[in-house]
Amino acid sequence: MKLLLCAVLLGVHVAPVRADGPPMLPWHQGVPEERKQKAEQLFQEGRELHRSAILADARSKYEEALRYWEHPELRVYLGRVLMRTGLPLLAYENLQSALRWGPGALDPQLEAEARASMSELLRQELAVIEIRCDEPGAAVLLDGRRWFVGPGAERRLVLPGEHVVTARKEGHYAVVKPVIVLAGKRASGTLRLSADATITERRWQAAWVPWAVIGAGGALGLLGAGLTWQANVHNDKADGKFQAAFRRACRQELECTPREGSVYDEGRLENGIAIGSFVAGGVALITGGVLVYMNRPRSYRTADHGDIKIEVAPAVSGSAAGLSTRIRF
Repeated sequence: MKLLLCAVLLGVHVAPVRADGPPMLPWHQGVPEERKQKAEQLFQEGRELHRSAILADARSKYEEALRYWEHPELRVYLGRVLMRTGLPLLAYENLQSALRWGPGALDPQLEAEARASMSELLRQELAVIEIRCDEPGAAVLLDGRRWFVGPGAERRLVLPGEHVVTARKEGHYAVVKPVIVLAGKRASGTLRLSADATITERRWQAAWVPWAVIGAGGALGLLGAGLTWQANVHNDKADGKFQAAFRRACRQELECTPREGSVYDEGRLENGIAIGSFVAGGVALITGGVLVYMNRPRSYRTADHGDIKIEVAPAVSGSAAGLSTRIRF
């Protein structure tokens, strides 16, 4: 099948899709002759519309023909129409489908045209986003649509502009990253997710320490109470001794001045110790209460360390005709 140069420039192929191609070719296998004839008829109708620049109707005819017969040349014609109607992404996908049968499936000139058109689309009207996510089970979305599940890496052809890459996994912080990519550029990056967990901890792992301080304060209070009771008992005894000494002094001397004040020494000592125990116990109780409050369980969420760093590079070299197969991370 030969292409005329003017027809190439106009995006119209003058030769029809041949329904009598070699049966060994993949797109001939399993396709009944009546389906091929129907596809040929629709192709001819689409070609006339294409020549008349009625591109929307030509597109419909080509798409209908492809439903009857998946022929690589039909994909090339549809790609031409899509390029001229401002649908570069669909055009690229159809040209790529036309080449999926490998070298020799198309007329050499037609194949060269398809490859050149794909390269031109990549440089001027399309961009590439490549993302890697090593988190098992993480769902990666592109523009809100499910893309792939980690671990792994995928690339997708997109229109230039802003896109949103999202990664989600239960128990992890979601990563949402706007990515702006220009025509002819490739944006690549690696997604990292961090666990979203609630951690409960205390200031001191030995939770019994504050309560031990409170217990010590209570024990000191009880000691003080016991010493106070003991001091009262001893003071009562000292009162008896003092009164007896007072009476003796009054009988023997003109002045009634007792000389037995030392009988209260034991009670005074016990009172002093009791007061000290009360003070120390109160301080211990207050300190223990503060420590219990400070050591209460505290819950907090782990920090979000998820991120994605984007690297921008040319999407295709001057001689490339397809997507780059190398991903940089």
